[in-house]
Amino acid sequence: MANGYLYRSGANSGASGTTATVSMWVRKHDESAGDGGFFQFWSSGSNFCSAYANPTLKMRNYIAGGYSQGDITCNRLLRDHGAWYHLQCVWDTTNSTAGDRMRIYINGVRETSFSSSSNPSSSYAFGPLESGTFYLNRYNANTTTGSQSYSHVHYCDGYAYEPTVFGETDTTTGEWKIKTSPTCNYGSNGFFILKDGSSTTDQSGNSKTFTTSGTLTNTEDCPSNVFATWNALDNYYASATLTNGNTKVATNSSAYSATLTSLGASSGKYYAEFKLIDKGSGYCQIGIKGKQPTSTSDGVGAGSDGLAYRKDGYKVLNGSSSTYGTSYDNNDIIGIAMDLDNNRLFFSKNGTFQDSGDPTSSTGAITIPTSSSGFYFMGISDEHNNGTNTWEANFGNGYFGTTAISSEGTNASGIGKFEYDVPTGYTALSTKGLNE
Repeated sequence: MANGYLYRSGANSGASGTTATVSMWVRKHDESAGDGGFFQFWSSGSNFCSAYANPTLKMRNYIAGGYSQGDITCNRLLRDHGAWYHLQCVWDTTNSTAGDRMRIYINGVRETSFSSSSNPSSSYAFGPLESGTFYLNRYNANTTTGSQSYSHVHYCDGYAYEPTVFGETDTTTGEWKIKTSPTCNYGSNGFFILKDGSSTTDQSGNSKTFTTSGTLTNTEDCPSNVFATWNALDNYYASATLTNGNTKVATNSSAYSATLTSLGASSGKYYAEFKLIDKGSGYCQIGIKGKQPTSTSDGVGAGSDGLAYRKDGYKVLNGSSSTYGTSYDNNDIIGIAMDLDNNRLFFSKNGTFQDSGDPTSSTGAITIPTSSSGFYFMGISDEHNNGTNTWEANFGNGYFGTTAISSEGTNASGIGKFEYDVPTGYTALSTKGLNE
């Protein structure tokens, strides 16, 4: 959703103030937004009912200047930026058991471990639920925007549902998975949006309309197919700044930096594209790595388990450079084709593979060095404490930053949208791609 948010036009007039369910799938990208929340019902006087994670998971009711009518702070931390969470919040003040009047679930499991909690009084009617405006990706008296992606957002007015209405356990993998068309009631004020991950058209039958504020980005990424991003939790020295749902990375001029992808693999063939926004003045390079760097001399081209294509056209292995391809500059798109079945690596510049490489026929390859971890990640690094560089990645979402690809190349796997043709036999670095 990038840096925008959705809100429902008009008041939530006539809704139940005692009973409601909000269910959604959400993927977090950032912790820097502070209290940037998942959703809130907001009304005048800064009254609101909301949920957020910073990264501690919370469900809160701020009513009449305080949290006396229900406030839950879980011990759970939501910090996995490489996964989608199923979040479900339930209000049911008609419940005779005080501890059941506010309930919060993650991936089908009810949260029961709290650092603090209080419960609303019996049959209390929440004004924000009755007549407030619903905001998605917004919190804190309607002032703070979060940094998340969303899919399958349900609001069931007047109903307190269990999570099994919206999800189920996969009998093979044991994972909690989405029910794309759940059987539920929405009441007169409920809605169902983002069914396909992008459309704000209400699927509930209530024809509720939503307004967009800021920049929203549609994406191929969804709960059933999670694409790689840059990994905000595995960012050497935390010296790079990640934005746009962790698809844009900017290194820090005051420190060495290396940033790898959130997904890695030990087998298979994968393709991704990276647009250079600012080459900077340092040792700008892009490549693969077998593990997260552990020192300033262990970037994508410096260690024995990685290999890089540097901006001057050289390839770099274990700190040693040699001639390879042509130099690249701002606005050039570098493709990585990583064949882990045959330990072969290919780099392209604007659709042309370098050094006469051909991933489809597996000729002209660079031999991938051995990784002690057995896994490989794509990554960028700037091994100079005075340099900077900025990249925008397309792992198959079809965007560089917030700009859609100008044209879509052929892709036999059908997983992901790329600027250039995907080599035959290669697929996106995503959960579906990994499963293939």
